[in-house]
Amino acid sequence: MKRTAAVWMAAVLWVWLLSAGAQTSAPAKSAPLPQASPSYVIGADDTLYISVWKEPDLTNTLPVRADGMISADPHVTVVVTAMTSQRIYCMGEVLHPGAMNLLPDMTVLQALATAGFTQFANTKGIYVLRNENSEQKKIPVNYRKLVKGQGMDQNLTLKPGDTIVVP
Repeated sequence: MKRTAAVWMAAVLWVWLLSAGAQTSAPAKSAPLPQASPSYVIGADDTLYISVWKEPDLTNTLPVRADGMISADPHVTVVVTAMTSQRIYCMGEVLHPGAMNLLPDMTVLQALATAGFTQFANTKGIYVLRNENSEQKKIPVNYRKLVKGQGMDQNLTLKPGDTIVVP
């Protein structure tokens, strides 16, 4: 009983440290898990894989609630297994408009590859709308130049909330 209480207390402390921004290491598993960037912040709708070494009964996969908390007994190792709390948006002349999960280091070209173009897309007029310092900024993206390897500075790394507009 004392051992179980000690494991639970250590687990509570570990989860609390993790939620405050502490970094953890992934559990030793044969199948690799997706890796979040070091600056990734766990958010609502993410899914976490939680395990305690040599305590298989405490291992679980849990969703993060809308309030950012998880509903389970605390555990020692927490790994993000599904990053769905950070989204970008594609709209206009794309085949798949709407919200898209933002993957670590995702670029404009990667998002456009997922969204696809309609036959009417103006690939010279694409732009990204980004909120910076409470102002919306319009950043032009010339797709035709990008696919030719020119103007690579326009292949932005996307941030949560970015909107790609394809006129």
